[in-house]
Amino acid sequence: MLVAALEASARALGLPGRRVLVACSGGIDSTVLVHALHALSGRLPLALAVGHVHHGLRGAEADRDETAVGALAAKLDLPFAATRVDPEALRAGRPSGSRPTLQEAARHARYAALRAQARALGAACIATAHTRDDQAETVLLRLFRGTGPEGLAGIPERSPDGWIVRPLLGVGRDAVRAYAGAAGLAWREDVSNANRRYARNRLRADWLPGLAASFNPRLLRAVADLAEAQRRDAEWLEELVEAERARATREEGDAVWIDPAPWSAWPEALARRVLRRVLQRTGAGRDVSRTHLLRGLRFLRAARRGTRLELPGGLALSRDRDGFWLRRVGRRPRASC
Repeated sequence: MLVAALEASARALGLPGRRVLVACSGGIDSTVLVHALHALSGRLPLALAVGHVHHGLRGAEADRDETAVGALAAKLDLPFAATRVDPEALRAGRPSGSRPTLQEAARHARYAALRAQARALGAACIATAHTRDDQAETVLLRLFRGTGPEGLAGIPERSPDGWIVRPLLGVGRDAVRAYAGAAGLAWREDVSNANRRYARNRLRADWLPGLAASFNPRLLRAVADLAEAQRRDAEWLEELVEAERARATREEGDAVWIDPAPWSAWPEALARRVLRRVLQRTGAGRDVSRTHLLRGLRFLRAARRGTRLELPGGLALSRDRDGFWLRRVGRRPRASC
């Protein structure tokens, strides 16, 4: 079951004939991904390499993770790369408002290291072992914290730049366990996965079993199916949003000129998406909330000349006789012709 689903996903992602770096932590999901892709590599065909990132956070346990992944790569006769990173260095010296959490810093460092490994090994992309269960948990966490339609789309099968692919995203964790048992695989257990300090662990241990028992035994599949449906809709909507953004804005150096005309005419849903896209392109996407979008839209629809609205990420939106300008606070746009 898992192998058939993985083969179909790999073909849909265009992996045959390419070199793929498989990110492996040593846990069950990524160990299974390495082993199953290797089993498929002759039939597809695939050129594989294994990449591991040591975050320096779990001492000797992390050292043993790296050793285990290296041994797996050697057993399968696959190229292996390991990189040590320091997530704390990404947090040091930054104000609390812009300082990433330790998990965010570790994720940023991990993907940067994996991309460097992929380039060094000549890989065209990086495969990660996110499963359907990870997808459902991500969507539920976003829902509980507050999210819009984009958040319900969950994790994409492919990152926007094409570097990251997730061929196990349609496979449940039960199928991963079954494969590991049948193949006699050994894997590493990360004790932090049982730490209730982390919201995902609390959701997984304290909430999901009861929700599944009370409402739907196939709860995770149902949530993952919702994410896929939302993602397909979002893919079509994003084309429309990008076309409207391109018509309504003009990038001039570090500043963005924004046409004042369409904002009142656009439907609310389209206007919000276009504004979010504009802010994402200036680097403020992570910090923008629904409240910021609503304030921004009110300003774009009714602001008087000479007024300004401050936004997250050190950005300010201002109105002058030519239209609106979005720029970093303290910078002035170049004069328009």
